[in-house]
Amino acid sequence: MVLRLPLPSILILIPFFSAAVFLAELLGSGSGITDTGPWLCQPAPRCGDQTYDPLEQCCDNDTILPLNAARLCVPNCIFYPCFQHCCLESQGSQNQAVVTFKVPGMKPDCRSSPISRICAQIQDSKLKTSTTQKE
Repeated sequence: MVLRLPLPSILILIPFFSAAVFLAELLGSGSGITDTGPWLCQPAPRCGDQTYDPLEQCCDNDTILPLNAARLCVPNCIFYPCFQHCCLESQGSQNQAVVTFKVPGMKPDCRSSPISRICAQIQDSKLKTSTTQKE
């Protein structure tokens, strides 16, 4: 059975058919888009005076890090600076390290960020020798 459409209807379908073929080729090619060159539609994110790829890196305190970078919050307590903060809290004579989640689009805040986990309580001597960031 042959479908016969009036000429104006066929002209309307040609752009849709072309777009469908383009998308099918793009999705079915197996290679996809691998070019990590300049982005044309939006400005590349910046970290200090450098640009970075947010699919592979993050910016933490003006330093570009790989997404899987890990740091020591306190002894035996690792955190991922691309996604978490290390917060040192003091409650009276007790000190503890708390790892909180970074909230995208918000400035880091240990008091209002959701808690990921609470690390072991730490003694004052370990707190002074720790190299973690205080916020």
